[in-house]
Amino acid sequence: MLVLDDLDRGLIHALQVDARAPFTLVADVLGSSTQTVVRRYRRLYAQAGLRVVALPAPRSSGTHQWFVRLTAATRTAHDIAVALARRRDTSWVRLTSGGTEIVAIIHTTPVGPDAHALLLRDIPRTAGITGVSAHYLLHTYFGGPIAWRGRADALDAAQEARLRAESGAGPGPTTARAHTAEAPHGHPGAAVAAPEPGAEAPAYLLTDADRLLLDALRADARISYADLAAATGSTASTVARRLADLRARGALFFDVDVDPALLGITVSALLWMQVAPAHLDGVATALATHEELAVVAATTGPTNLVAHALCRDAEDLHRYLTRKVALEPIARIETAPVLRTYKAAATVWTG
Repeated sequence: MLVLDDLDRGLIHALQVDARAPFTLVADVLGSSTQTVVRRYRRLYAQAGLRVVALPAPRSSGTHQWFVRLTAATRTAHDIAVALARRRDTSWVRLTSGGTEIVAIIHTTPVGPDAHALLLRDIPRTAGITGVSAHYLLHTYFGGPIAWRGRADALDAAQEARLRAESGAGPGPTTARAHTAEAPHGHPGAAVAAPEPGAEAPAYLLTDADRLLLDALRADARISYADLAAATGSTASTVARRLADLRARGALFFDVDVDPALLGITVSALLWMQVAPAHLDGVATALATHEELAVVAATTGPTNLVAHALCRDAEDLHRYLTRKVALEPIARIETAPVLRTYKAAATVWTG
């Protein structure tokens, strides 16, 4: 297996800060040469599954997100997961719980003849599926535009600031460091509480032209402006202005897909938690500060809080479950080990 060094980790972190930062700038920030950084990027692309993707911000996409848990016979689970991973309306397709459960995020349109078609029609008719539960994603406390700390821990604050200033990325929510503050009782690193829903400005809704641009960036967010122009039937200057405008509006964000095993992660698990509603916000805000978690989100259903834990080994997960996440307001936790990821945010890994 490929072993990452400090330069590799720095490159991954730099791409998380600004996916489109010029390699000349990245190399200068990392204290390397442009040729070396380009060579490392190509190696990570070929051997580590590194992909830099662009995704619509949830509030701008005009879609709903559902965590769907499917129970299937072991002999059919793989084929069902592959089929789900290849759909454009899915992300984070995983096989869990001994190979009999598939968990995926499904993106649905709120209105129209095909609204919720996958949930209401396609999945129930699929042979081999013996059980379905759907959990509407209500609020993301950590994840999405905010990068998991294990993937964004190689650069210091000055390096991050220089990347943002010189690449034009701005102070967007791309790393956990950008969303931390001094916590009560002097404990550093607590997530800044999300604003009240009524305090949020109305979201910018993507147009058809915006979606065309995002489609071109979905597989490779580092595609050149000339190639973006060709893909969208526009000009390089127009797509450059449009992309800058979408970034300024917070209508899209960039993500980095890479094999977590290369970052020292050998155990991954989804944690389905039941929390009293009066304590849900406080528990979720506290969990969002935990370095072991890549996602913390509130959902509907009998378990109303879900988190994704990434740990070095089984003992590390055990310590986390018994010492950090064992909070009194959490009435129940179901731990579902992830056996295989078929699709990340946008990258399909079915080979």
